[in-house]
Amino acid sequence: MAGRAARMYSIWESRSFHGDPDLVVVGAGITGLFTALHHRRKYPKCRVLVLERGPHPAGASVKNAGFACFGSPSELLHDIETESEVAALHRVEERWRGLVELRETLGDAAIGFEAVGGYELFGKDSPLYTRVAERFDALNAALHGIFGKNVFTWADQRIPALGLNADHLVWNPLEGAVDSGKLMRALLAKVQGEGVEVRFSSSVEGWEEKPDGVELHVADVGTVKAAQAVIATNGYSRTLIPAIDVLPGRGQVVLTSVIPGLKLKGTFHMDEGFYYFREYEGRVLLGGGRNLDKTGETTTEDGTTLQIQTALEELLRQTILPGRDFSIAQRWSGVMGFRSQGGPPVVEHITPHVVVAAGLGGIGVAIGIQVARQAAELVG
Repeated sequence: MAGRAARMYSIWESRSFHGDPDLVVVGAGITGLFTALHHRRKYPKCRVLVLERGPHPAGASVKNAGFACFGSPSELLHDIETESEVAALHRVEERWRGLVELRETLGDAAIGFEAVGGYELFGKDSPLYTRVAERFDALNAALHGIFGKNVFTWADQRIPALGLNADHLVWNPLEGAVDSGKLMRALLAKVQGEGVEVRFSSSVEGWEEKPDGVELHVADVGTVKAAQAVIATNGYSRTLIPAIDVLPGRGQVVLTSVIPGLKLKGTFHMDEGFYYFREYEGRVLLGGGRNLDKTGETTTEDGTTLQIQTALEELLRQTILPGRDFSIAQRWSGVMGFRSQGGPPVVEHITPHVVVAAGLGGIGVAIGIQVARQAAELVG
């Protein structure tokens, strides 16, 4: 009977490209790619497939400002006060260990790591400064068990050399900056080099648990069947798991034009980590302001808003580049994932064959590799 011929595959295509994978990872960010890598190394005979909706890794892993950090004093004190010292310090240790492992796994040159240290700024009459100053020694003492030394020191004398308009400054020599694009290219190359298949422009629109595995519905492709799956889409997780306790949090970023004679060297934080900036190729890379409109920024939509962009430009004018001319060369946003009440990421089985790894709280560069290991261990 005449009609449209069914697509035919060779034996090589069927075995190498169209067989059912043992594991599908949804999301090619830091967590997703490291999950695939951990599983492949533990089970080298398994077929591991990563599905990414973008034309390249396109989530927060390549939208962030490139900070290799584990928390500023005001941020850490907030975590201690709202949760507990034990929980907060445990997360600091996880972040630090994650950064060390990330650098060892991919190499500093490959990820563009710069050991420039980290700072926190405090303005005049800042209540945050008072709170940090009162508990400064206690915070260092609490962190001593992780780092074996005091982490934070006051560095007010450096303010003029950095060209900042601030009253107080805290210095941390252990943090640094990374090139997020280089990091993801290096990670992608390592994952593919170890036999993991990565398919881009493959948007997973839904999934179904089956007695012997899971079926994933991929736009323009159809159904992909797998023995197991890990959903590592972080801030976008509710599109596939509506009931998960992970909310999207958009972070807006600006990049200035080149600033002649820019003095900034380091990574900088303000207001419990809600603002962050650094030098990048003679420009200022600044992000934050989500706290000005948390409801509006609880979204997965890319974009910027006048309120937050105005606040970022005012911060540049008043604090970061006082008295200097600048223009904004580029604006963008990235979507992070946060627990509704704070706390650690969600890494758990949601069905017998599906694991979720999400809610990294804007610190995925530091903890992505650790969260991925937990997810891979659950897959088994």
